[in-house]
Amino acid sequence: MATSTRLTEQPGYALLIAAEPPMRHALAVAAILPQLAAVPPARLVGTPYASAVQLANPDDPNTVLTALRTAAAVEGPLLVYAAGHLVVDSRQHRLHLALARTTARTIRYTAFPWHWLAAELQHRAPGTTTVMVDLASAPDVWQALIQREQTLDGPYTLYGTVQLQDRRHRPSPAYTHALAQILRSSAERPGADELHHQTARAAVLEEAATLWLGPPQAILSPPRAVDAHQVDVPAPRREPAQLTAPAPAAAEDDPHRAIAEASQAGRHAEAAAIAAAWEQAALRQHGAISTEVAHWIEVRAVIALEEGAPDRACALWLRGAVVRLTAGQPENHPEVAAAVDRAHYAWHHVSDPVRARELGTELSTLRTQVPGKSGACEDVQRRLAKLTEGPTPLAPQGR
Repeated sequence: MATSTRLTEQPGYALLIAAEPPMRHALAVAAILPQLAAVPPARLVGTPYASAVQLANPDDPNTVLTALRTAAAVEGPLLVYAAGHLVVDSRQHRLHLALARTTARTIRYTAFPWHWLAAELQHRAPGTTTVMVDLASAPDVWQALIQREQTLDGPYTLYGTVQLQDRRHRPSPAYTHALAQILRSSAERPGADELHHQTARAAVLEEAATLWLGPPQAILSPPRAVDAHQVDVPAPRREPAQLTAPAPAAAEDDPHRAIAEASQAGRHAEAAAIAAAWEQAALRQHGAISTEVAHWIEVRAVIALEEGAPDRACALWLRGAVVRLTAGQPENHPEVAAAVDRAHYAWHHVSDPVRARELGTELSTLRTQVPGKSGACEDVQRRLAKLTEGPTPLAPQGR
């Protein structure tokens, strides 16, 4: 306890790094960095006294390394914030933080190697170093992080998020914006775990394209393995008549209870964050193609429908059905049929014609494998035909 007290009395230090490489739809972190830099350094670090240095759009990895070495030499608490794009060099297959001049061909020369960060911080006293990140990456890098083929771990406590960037997903610096808002508005600076938890709840991010980083207790620590076959998905209030509402969770530590309570209270982002954390835990334990992962995808679909986002709910249920089929569950399995039926139900509440056509095409393909009740396939074809007749949006309808 005395050691902890002495540590918090020492001056702290914050190093803020944000870079936007010359790429399409770059994560706009440099523009939002001033919001974080405007927070008093002592509040940033969580110490009575602190100083801060910001590197906005650095273009030389050696410049970043020099600033990092200065920060690492500080004896008191250290916060390193890094934002931008993660890339991997093709020769050594190592993670780098893209800098202002980084292109696909110049990663080895113009990007900052992530392992330099770990190397410079490894001699610091345990418990004195926190790293917070707001990052984006291409699908191959993002999947490598999820599968733990690549890692951002090091001799520090890590918090933050990595967002998927592809043609359908354009990342935003919502995590940084929420972090700055909380630090400026909170009466007292929250501890690191609670700060990350509040930031994750406040950041409006697409859960399906977001990898949350942090100690288990900072997200949600699975106290035991979850058997997806023994736990029902929380039922949406507008459940189709043919779907049966589940019994309430019995165990006090069951995440489904926390999810249901948060969703019913309107805290949908919090509910989605809990479900996403469990999905990632299931992914690490069972693999991407598993019924356990499919279960948590479907839980997020329920939350999306409760939130009033039927398009997202439909897409998630479609994805859950595909994962179940790929994992070996047959077309007539009750859980596969339920996922497709729920996707079908949500699809009828999607009023945007373009999005409805996209989802309807996917649903139509699935309906050839999982036809469902009599008339389901024909229903999809009828609505798709109406959607292709003209641009007029269709009002939500029931089945």
